[in-house]
Order: sequence, then C-alpha cells, then structure tokens
Amino acid sequence: MFCPSFSRAGGLKNYLEFTMNRSKQIMIADDDDAILDALGAMLEYKGYDVRQVLNGKGITEMEHDLPDLLLLDIWMSGVDGRDICKKLKATSKTAKIPIVLFSASKDIHSSAIEAGANDFLAKPFEIEELYKIIELHTAG
Repeated sequence: MFCPSFSRAGGLKNYLEFTMNRSKQIMIADDDDAILDALGAMLEYKGYDVRQVLNGKGITEMEHDLPDLLLLDIWMSGVDGRDICKKLKATSKTAKIPIVLFSASKDIHSSAIEAGANDFLAKPFEIEELYKIIELHTAG
C-alpha cells in the first residue's frame, strides 16, 4: 500500500481525505498494466483500497468482498467492458455496484450508459474528474 506524506502543504486536508476514503474499495479492470498501476497509485494516494484486475477476468463471478465501485475499461483484450457491465447489472448480488466505464473513444458514451454504467469517462481524463466521479457514486 502506498502511504502518502502528510507534511506537505494541505497536509491536514490530505490526511482527512486519506482516512475518509480508506474504507472505500475500488476495483479497476483494464488490459494495460501501466494504466492499472497509474490509477491504482493515484487512488491509493487518496486513501482508497484498490484492487486491480487484468483484462476483466473473473469480474462477473464476484460473490464476496464486492467493491464499492468498479472502474472498467470498455475495450480490453478479448472482452468488452459493456458486456461485463450488463452481466453485473443483471445479477442481484452485483447490480448495485456503481460502474464507471472508460474508453479512449469519446463516441461511445451512450452505449456505455445503455449497458447500465453509472458513469463514463473518455481517456485521457483529468484525475480530479475521476476523483469527483468516485465521490459522487460512493458518498453515503
């Protein structure tokens, strides 16, 4: 786990964000290790508990330790994130997990929402935009 230093400017604010987000578990699925690593590090820095899944394997079989939010790439090797989203939303155990689909194609926003996604991000995106979307869907 990445543990940030809170002695820099904004130390108390960073500490409070870190402790408030600690209990929120985010699962990231992508076919690019670099994206998994970068997003994982940035979310851990904000205090989230992060799990990474390469190519989305096994996501539709989740039964225990469900995440508070799933970040899911649409185009992964051999699998379409929209299909995974549809399966998760059709299963009672996983239907309420907020799913944020992301893609390098900005033209598929509507198909992501039609698949049941709670939100969509077009790559590249600003990390602050991702933080806001995560907070929106995990607040409460």
